[in-house]
Amino acid sequence: MFFCLGMHWNTFSLQTIISTTKHNGKSHIYSFLKPWLQDGLLLSNGLKWQQRRKILTPAFHFNILRKFHASIAENSQRLVETLDIAGGRAVDVIPLLSEFTLNSICETAMGTRLSEELSDAGKSYKAAIYELGKLLVQRVTRIYLHSDFLFKYSSIGKIQEKCLDTVHSLTRKVIRERKEYVEKNGFDIYDDEEDDSIFLNKKRKKTAMLDLMILAQKDNQIDDDGIQEEVDTFMFEGHDTTAAGLTYCLMLLANHIHIQNKIYEELQEVFGDSDRTATMEDLTKLRYLECCIKESLRLYPPVPFISRTLTEDVRLGEYTIPKGIYCHIHIYDLHRREDLYPNSTKFSPERFLPENCTDRHPFAYIPFSAGPRNCIGQKFALIEMKSAVSAILRRFKLAPVTSPEDLTLAADLVLRNNEPVYVSFIRR
Repeated sequence: MFFCLGMHWNTFSLQTIISTTKHNGKSHIYSFLKPWLQDGLLLSNGLKWQQRRKILTPAFHFNILRKFHASIAENSQRLVETLDIAGGRAVDVIPLLSEFTLNSICETAMGTRLSEELSDAGKSYKAAIYELGKLLVQRVTRIYLHSDFLFKYSSIGKIQEKCLDTVHSLTRKVIRERKEYVEKNGFDIYDDEEDDSIFLNKKRKKTAMLDLMILAQKDNQIDDDGIQEEVDTFMFEGHDTTAAGLTYCLMLLANHIHIQNKIYEELQEVFGDSDRTATMEDLTKLRYLECCIKESLRLYPPVPFISRTLTEDVRLGEYTIPKGIYCHIHIYDLHRREDLYPNSTKFSPERFLPENCTDRHPFAYIPFSAGPRNCIGQKFALIEMKSAVSAILRRFKLAPVTSPEDLTLAADLVLRNNEPVYVSFIRR
């Protein structure tokens, strides 16, 4: 059995469930992801989850993200040059943004730039991930396919197996290339004496998340299978959700010219007429742009729901929810509640100005989840989004093609539209 948190339960009930490690276990629906992500950080529980989180957390410290910024900024410029080729015509932004985010996660957290061979494999990888999401929905909605035995021999089970071969093929290549690099050149060391306190051990100072796992393997803290499942998890989560967030952000900005103009004014204050590459310090000054990104993530959270299993009886208001119940948390619905966000369907970045956030419950806005199992890469995602959007708006005016009313959202792991999302990019 299950119950849902989102539209009707208050935010204190939500906080009760996700602010503690008691109910960290994911619900049964996540077990269908096991053939793909195995026991990676998204699906693991208990001591294994704690150990993996401890290994990986240093890779996403702010001072490490500074080292990632150069690669993200370079990819942002490549994205802008690609959009320039369109010459003002309507562009389906979904595949372009997906390529941008996949390149970024590979070059930063994985420490591996996609070669021509890997780039071709990346296209197949993205298509396979889209297909896996559709297959998951089909399996969840057909009770007889919940059986692993029946699913394995079903038509969609066989399609899933082919998709998994494609996905795992790329991630294995990424791991192999990085290990070969490390064997030949050693680790890329991030050395900043001021930041010793953020690491338990000085030899943990590595710029790439994959480096941390390779080093942990040398210390017998993780094996080949463990590295594989974490790379599968982060390659998926690190590119697909951010690409979705960017898609809806650009669509909203194209449809709200006055908001787009306010961002451009902010960009002019920071950059003037200079075409220099944005620094991390520049990005921190773009406060209104950050409000716009947060508001787009409110309206279109890339992960629209999460689900937990209750490990003990829980008292929520006048109700007692028994142990073993699945708790579905509908983030999409939560973010559109009128009692939390008046005129909730309106795109209004001013909601996230500091003076307008003081009375909002901290669990009323959870695009990256919240509590102990919040998204480990949320700072990375925000830097990536700010870098891409700022680079685009410095070069182009966005003109609307697809509107919010045109969207037909699909049931999937990630909040996807059933059709392409078009935006026109007009040279300034």
